[in-house]
Amino acid sequence: MRAVEISRDTVTTNPLDVVEQVVEYNDWSFDRRSEQEMAVQVPGTWCDYSLYFAWNDDIGAMHFTCAFDMRVPTERRGPVFELLANVNERLWMGHFGMWADEGLPMFRHAMPMRGIQVPTLEQIEDLVETALLECEKFYPAFQYVIWGGKTSDDAIAAAMIDTAGEA
Repeated sequence: MRAVEISRDTVTTNPLDVVEQVVEYNDWSFDRRSEQEMAVQVPGTWCDYSLYFAWNDDIGAMHFTCAFDMRVPTERRGPVFELLANVNERLWMGHFGMWADEGLPMFRHAMPMRGIQVPTLEQIEDLVETALLECEKFYPAFQYVIWGGKTSDDAIAAAMIDTAGEA
């Protein structure tokens, strides 16, 4: 992700204004649905990712999701839930879950902001970068379990292989 150059003279009280600055800088498509919600489309290696930011004034926190462009068939949800548990053991920040109604895997994180008005540009960059890195790393594991019929352990082993160089 490129460093964001934005004037520090810009004063905002809505955390989504900071998110919007990062999104505009990266030239990503977005829809600012309201003062509390923003949807963003980000291209990835494996698929396009749907980012969703929601600000909740009552609890002073921003909810964030990064959803894959894939659906989990009902008959594969058991193995995918096992995969979710195995993947989540390996994460430092956020977690993977599945939107049950849609069978949509996603990375989720909540950012509490008690005591600060808005997050820094760097915090938003870190949040998005972490989500995209984890999604890119584990996307193949989800594919192995959903479409390849592999076990969670086999899918994790394949996803955790670090490759050197390029083919």
